[in-house]
Amino acid sequence: MDLATLYRQHVTKVSAGTAAALEKTGHDALLIHSGRALKRSETDDQYWSLRPTPHFQHWLPLAEPHCAVLAVPGRKPKLLRAEHESYWEMLPEPESEHFWGEFEVAGQARRSELPQGRIAFIGDDARAARELGIDDVNPPELLRALDELRVHKTEYELYCLAKANARAAKGHDELRRLFAEADHSELELHLSYLGRTLQDDTDTPYKNIVALGKHAATLHHITYEKRAQPALSMLVDAGAAFCGYGSDVTRTWVKGGGEAGSIFAHIVSSMEAMQQRLCAMVRPGVSYESLHDESHRQVAAIIREAGLSRLSEEELLAKKVTRAFYPHGLGHSLGLQVHDVGCGLIPPRADNPWLRNTSTISIGQVFTIEPGFYFIDALLQPVLAAGDVDWTLVEALAPFGGVRIEDDLHVGAAGIRNLTREVLPHGGGKA
Repeated sequence: MDLATLYRQHVTKVSAGTAAALEKTGHDALLIHSGRALKRSETDDQYWSLRPTPHFQHWLPLAEPHCAVLAVPGRKPKLLRAEHESYWEMLPEPESEHFWGEFEVAGQARRSELPQGRIAFIGDDARAARELGIDDVNPPELLRALDELRVHKTEYELYCLAKANARAAKGHDELRRLFAEADHSELELHLSYLGRTLQDDTDTPYKNIVALGKHAATLHHITYEKRAQPALSMLVDAGAAFCGYGSDVTRTWVKGGGEAGSIFAHIVSSMEAMQQRLCAMVRPGVSYESLHDESHRQVAAIIREAGLSRLSEEELLAKKVTRAFYPHGLGHSLGLQVHDVGCGLIPPRADNPWLRNTSTISIGQVFTIEPGFYFIDALLQPVLAAGDVDWTLVEALAPFGGVRIEDDLHVGAAGIRNLTREVLPHGGGKA
């Protein structure tokens, strides 16, 4: 099925879901604002590239400021598009033209053009709501209903997410090749990723994490080293976007390194196998938090296999040693936002503070599976002091930083689709 047909079906579903949400919350119409460009600081006149309101992007992939979608049940949605006359900057071209025909297109929103009745405003620009005389801004009950609409992806959204994964795969393959062939700086690798995926830095769904050696122990390492240097390991957590939808992919590679390098390479391969086992456990009806708990049990086994501790797997869990090596959650919902809405409505247990997905897995969800294993000094010091791990081996492995392997999964009626593995089969290992 072509993109235009998929999109038409998507708009039909979003329109119906929005109408139901409006009826439930007692609203007659909804105005979703795209946002306004934000200044980099109040001391100058430079602006960030617009990150459109996600609920606006749920309707269409247009990254222009001061636009709005007006949704009135029973009517064709209206795109209110502001005129742009600046000769300083150009508006970004949409990636595709497939969406225009699904909207009645008019000029910038004005109070006189709004329908009668109770209108809700969704967006970050409260000033725009005031200018239009709309007092009901981001009503929580309506926001929750609109968030729920984004949890289960349409076929159009799945198409965009698959395209985003395919684009990211090109960058990951390129960085693996560069890392294997020669020494490069993290900045050079980052720029090569952008070049290979044909993205500017502002186009990516999040700032690329490109970490060589010990820098991989910083979970969100984005302060790139600018000088080329020898490195025995590389962790790349980088995605790509297509029509507003983002991929989120992580790979870890290792080369050389003697005995310590061999042990670290074994940890990478063990994490790769573990990550694939966890992906195979995904099915509707399973609690995502139970998968997270299982990932800790499997990390405990890897700690023992690597010779990092003589404690039993049960002791490693009870003493929270696994949490020193693996401090983050197993994954998160994915879509228009990297940490998308709707799958973290229930608070995680107190021992899982960073788990962003606490849902019961259901058909239509898209989320990541991304276990990790790191040598973070601040977290390991307490377990080192307790004598629970081998200090000498930790010191030998610390220069490798850590491991993370991440895929994007779709839960379908016919089974689980790994959007990442179908375009990037290898999760990590020897470069």
